[in-house]
Amino acid sequence: MSSADPVAGFTIGPARIGPGEPVYVIAEIGVNHNGSVRTAEELIRAAAEAGADAVKFQVFAPQRLVRRDAPAADYQKRAGQGDRQFEMLARLALRDDDLGRLAEAADRFDVEFLATPFSVPDLQTLLALGVPAIKLASPDLVNWPLLEAAAASRLPVLASTGAAEMSEVEESVEHFRRLGGGPLALLHCVSRYPTPEHEANLAAIGTLARAFCCVTGFSDHTESTAIGGYAAAAGAAIIEKHLTLSRAQDGPDHAFSLEPTAMAEYIRGIRQAEAMLGHGRITVSPGQEEVRALARGSVVAACHIPAGRRLSAEMLAVKRPGDGISPRQMSALIGRTAARDIPADTPITWEALQ
Repeated sequence: MSSADPVAGFTIGPARIGPGEPVYVIAEIGVNHNGSVRTAEELIRAAAEAGADAVKFQVFAPQRLVRRDAPAADYQKRAGQGDRQFEMLARLALRDDDLGRLAEAADRFDVEFLATPFSVPDLQTLLALGVPAIKLASPDLVNWPLLEAAAASRLPVLASTGAAEMSEVEESVEHFRRLGGGPLALLHCVSRYPTPEHEANLAAIGTLARAFCCVTGFSDHTESTAIGGYAAAAGAAIIEKHLTLSRAQDGPDHAFSLEPTAMAEYIRGIRQAEAMLGHGRITVSPGQEEVRALARGSVVAACHIPAGRRLSAEMLAVKRPGDGISPRQMSALIGRTAARDIPADTPITWEALQ
């Protein structure tokens, strides 16, 4: 597939994803439920009210995901989550029956239920729930056993690319396609929490689209409420943003997430950007018709032209409005003969010429 090929869209539930379609907004709840199903349900409601198309959770079993001695990242330590990932994740993991309850809640609030699996068994759990797409986190772009299982599902796969070299993205995309996987979307991502706005590198969205001829998007870890609109302008067809009920809560991701009011503002910004971007076709919109007619010029007589006189360039001028012969046809008028007197400053008509 070459960069000149058209990008093929796909569906997630009833939503069309891809060029020319509305940006698909995913409210990333992740682990911001702090292990509480009730909080997770409140977040689903908040996401729906903010205008999100989907909610997304993270599905993992700590014993499968990390060694017990795996250190926490600095941003997790700063959030008071301790020095070890295992203990933190153990507090945040959801049970399988919790996921079913949350999928039902998403259905009630008319948003799509998505989740990120972190192992093949986690993926199998999601497939049993009937998820319409699979989201792979940035670290798992190079987790080929999980990538292979996602490809085997034939579902759309949304893969983040944070902290990856271009060569790694190329290898994983080629491997996924060689396996005959389903539709693939690549989400540009910066794996820094939070991401400073000047490091967002939104131009990478277009780089991925051109390099892999696929739907692209943005997994946003900034604290900005405006950057979603910029990402849409940069070509993102999917935008993922963390949602929390309160940034002051205890947990690893709350500090760089958006609260419900800010999430609604974020999504409004995306929709405004879409409206301003428009359809991209070069055509005359109804609102331009008057200016088109009045500001364009027509060919007029630059001086009095008597009947029988052959027209020369010096006898012709271009003046507004554009209700006569277009200046594009000026050369076709030169050398024609006036069939009757043509007063100065009057439009030249074909009927007035022989």
